Amino acid sequence: MSTNTPATNASFGPPKQVEAGVLEVGYVEAGPAGGPAVLLLHGWPYDIHSYSEVVPLLAAAGYRAVIPYLRGFGTTRFLSDATSRNGEQAALALDVIALMDALEIQSAILAGFDWGARTADIVAALWPERCTGLVSVSGYLIGSQEAGKVPLPPEAELQWWYQYYFATERGRAGYDRNRRDFAKLIWRTASPKWSFDDVTFDRSGAAFDNPDHVEIVIHNYRWRLGLADGEADYQELEQRLAQGPVIGVPTITLEGDANGAPHPDPGSYTEKFSGTYSHRTIEGGVGHNLPQEAPEAFANAVIEVATS
Repeated sequence: MSTNTPATNASFGPPKQVEAGVLEVGYVEAGPAGGPAVLLLHGWPYDIHSYSEVVPLLAAAGYRAVIPYLRGFGTTRFLSDATSRNGEQAALALDVIALMDALEIQSAILAGFDWGARTADIVAALWPERCTGLVSVSGYLIGSQEAGKVPLPPEAELQWWYQYYFATERGRAGYDRNRRDFAKLIWRTASPKWSFDDVTFDRSGAAFDNPDHVEIVIHNYRWRLGLADGEADYQELEQRLAQGPVIGVPTITLEGDANGAPHPDPGSYTEKFSGTYSHRTIEGGVGHNLPQEAPEAFANAVIEVATS
């Protein structure tokens, strides 16, 4: 049976808001307040609704699921107009630490895809005491500006077309003007066999109306190529990440069998996980947005890593 579930119209209630670090973070949560905490981290161009079908499964199993909007998405806002709209990887990881502190969560399972997987990887690598287990779609995604300068084979470069588009001012303006059409194109190419409907897309598309969205997205991709500077406060963290730190917490990595987005081969990152580790490919035409396309497989991985 295919695990590529049809789109549904399930949604969350109004998000809560909490001050955490430089942000007021919008988030939703479900499940018993005293249950083991799970942070579910979305990517670009997606939002918290990637987990709309995962959350009920985790809540029913006794977990406290917390799903935040990343900086630049949904109801998450910067506390100060003077704060740099920085999309580099270290900044997003520190957002998670700040959120956990604000919610008084000492440790949690971290699970994510796309930007969310990279962020979860970083927290697991640099703050393992805060991460009891890791579920990462597409595995080990920690990078560096130096790695981003290395040219890839032409076919691989083609997959990153939007990164180069964003490197131009035309790209910035084009993305700003066409946020939802752009996102819909990415959804279709990254998950070519996922039949989502307009209601499902529009529910997530509202998250891109955030006033900081374009700045965060553009900075994220320009920073990767060394075309935009990071912040001095994050330099030491980025130096540590550039060394490709090994992750020692219990980990399950996932990959969809129809992922149309750029992603590493699972065999390339096995040695980056030194603790209890397993990888599984989810079949049935599952693309890049794995938790929304195969929610049972994703939830099962969270529950399994929690008990490993």
